[in-house]
Amino acid sequence: MIELRRSAERGYADHGWLKSFHSFSFADYYDPRHMGFGPLRVINEDRIAPGSGFGTHGHRDMEIISYVLEGALAHRDNIGNGSVIRPGDVQRMSAGRGVMHSEFNHEKSGQTHFLQIWIEPDVRGIDPGYEERHFEPASKRGRLALIASPDGRDGSVTIHQQAFVHAGLFQAGESATHPLPAGRRAYLHVARGSVTVNGQPLQAGDAAKFVDEAALRIDGTQDAEVILFDLP
Repeated sequence: MIELRRSAERGYADHGWLKSFHSFSFADYYDPRHMGFGPLRVINEDRIAPGSGFGTHGHRDMEIISYVLEGALAHRDNIGNGSVIRPGDVQRMSAGRGVMHSEFNHEKSGQTHFLQIWIEPDVRGIDPGYEERHFEPASKRGRLALIASPDGRDGSVTIHQQAFVHAGLFQAGESATHPLPAGRRAYLHVARGSVTVNGQPLQAGDAAKFVDEAALRIDGTQDAEVILFDLP
């Protein structure tokens, strides 16, 4: 079964300094039909204006992945981490029993466009943790590169959940197939461009849920970047 979720169906919030699309219920956006998908709880497509950002705030018992599409995102937390991530970087923060952090676009011009992803962990109350990896465009060109996994294989960041997150870049004529073993489901989010997935056309911001499908095939149609979640 394939269920499509179009970009325009997402929740949207405009705070002036922040413009955010919510794939699942978040903050003031509530839709009981879209509370998450398996352990995948949040995909927020955020655009932060120059000189703005999220002040210090707390999280707990959540795996938080930041994936920058444009600009730069400065991170600082109370467990000693401070860095700036840019396109190609993947940041993982395990909130565990509690962490405080901030996220800012310190640039004088140019927005920060990024995906904030929350995955519910399969263990609670752990020590908070932080990790970054960089993935060159060539590693994602015409294929699905593993960027997050429960065991950190293939240079991916490590998350506390039996979930595998892949990223891919696809031009017209490029394709990739991802098998789905019995009992697994998948969620594909198109970050930009356009693709067809199992024959279904998807544009930037669109997504598709896959349940009881043996595999999914991605065919690029126009300079696309996709994120694929292989989930329990």
